[in-house]
Amino acid sequence: MLKSKTETELAKIRQSSQIVARVLGEVARQVAPGVTTIELDSLAEELILKSGAKPAFKGYLNYPNTLCTSVNEQVVHGIPSKRRLKEGDLIGLDLGACFDGGYSDAALTVPVGQISREVQQLIKVTRESLYKGIEQARAGSRLSNISNAVQTHVEAHGYSVVKVFVGHGVGLRQQEEPQIPNYGLPGRGVKLKRGLTLAIEPMVNMGVDGVRILDDMWTAVTWDGSLSAHFEHTIVITDGEAEILTLMSEG
Repeated sequence: MLKSKTETELAKIRQSSQIVARVLGEVARQVAPGVTTIELDSLAEELILKSGAKPAFKGYLNYPNTLCTSVNEQVVHGIPSKRRLKEGDLIGLDLGACFDGGYSDAALTVPVGQISREVQQLIKVTRESLYKGIEQARAGSRLSNISNAVQTHVEAHGYSVVKVFVGHGVGLRQQEEPQIPNYGLPGRGVKLKRGLTLAIEPMVNMGVDGVRILDDMWTAVTWDGSLSAHFEHTIVITDGEAEILTLMSEG
């Protein structure tokens, strides 16, 4: 059964979400040619701990770091390393935190220096697809309405949605039910109810939707080597528009 969160629980999830939003924003501002992904990871961990929270990813299923840093053809779960970012790269930053038992999760994809119009469009459409999905996330709506909205927007622009990774419930644990695919027919799945907290996260490839896992057993890359982008927000379902918890409160 899907459990709505109490106001006490939501207060903790909101605080966690604001920490994630602030830290992701600061990390994104440090992205530049020459910066290593492990430097971004170290900054994220430092800022989360200073905020009184704990990294949610580090140690989860033995993941070794605080931040996921997925560069270019890496779809998700890229492990930070001494790799230096180059002009024209794009990087997905995925971060989770736990504050007093409340979990949150968010991601964004940012350019490294100047990027081509083609890559700008991939980032733009992926971000738009996240908000198309969030528009469908309200009490009484079916879960697959989110999925269908994402897929419809992505495929209308000639891209493909990754099918082997999905969004998920979040809040009292890092991963909760339900799973939220980024594809499917509308009007199916569970009926959403007020107080559910969800992490919606489109992963969009410029080429085919297939992926493979590298030898580190974490990093997923596109099957054909094409570029990929990823955006994610933690939200809470209301009777009207969903409340996006991982938007920075100051806008």
